[in-house]
Amino acid sequence: MSVKAILTDIEGTTSSIAFVFEVLFPYAQKHLPAYVRACAEQDPNSPLLQAVRDEVQEPQADAERLIDILALWMEQDVKATSLKALQGLVWQHGYASGEIKGHVYPDAVEMLQAWQQQGYRLYVYSSGSVQAQKLIFAYSVAGDLTHLFSDYFDTTSGHKREAASYARIAQAIGLPAGQILFLSDVVEELDAAQASGMRTCGLARTQGSLLGHTTVASFNAIDPMTF
Repeated sequence: MSVKAILTDIEGTTSSIAFVFEVLFPYAQKHLPAYVRACAEQDPNSPLLQAVRDEVQEPQADAERLIDILALWMEQDVKATSLKALQGLVWQHGYASGEIKGHVYPDAVEMLQAWQQQGYRLYVYSSGSVQAQKLIFAYSVAGDLTHLFSDYFDTTSGHKREAASYARIAQAIGLPAGQILFLSDVVEELDAAQASGMRTCGLARTQGSLLGHTTVASFNAIDPMTF
């Protein structure tokens, strides 16, 4: 059963973790409070804000309380779906204004383009919202790369360390899990994908290996035909 689709993580895989923690997160920390206040002023019952209230089970939380919650989540890097949605909207402004350019490793750009031309279907699975994923690739340092991908998946498909999430994604893609190659820099994610039946390849861009998985230092070293 040969590989027909490639599912890739973003942070530490296609893109630098430093970009997320040194560019995206500080930008959100700076601009998210004003965005939440404006949102609450326009519509106190905004679904975006209501989603935060629902996640913390505080139905009466006002804008300032929500800002405090979101700030704590960002400090702790909590993978809350409502936070990711709000961050994505704030980042959209940063990308559109030119303040942010999405980082993508040159080797990732090169091989993603080559794989698409070779007929592989490409997908993204990240803890960041689908909107945030699209922004990184739409406003990347290499230009708009969104045309390379057939679809995007985030935590609405489940957490990245649970095998069931990858089974759902395989079903959504419409291929047996064994025909999908998953790329990530996190061994627990690779373990979960492997448990679902997917093939796996770990990215360790500096050094070391991801136990139990083929590990490479760049996309150039990945040949989907060998998995």
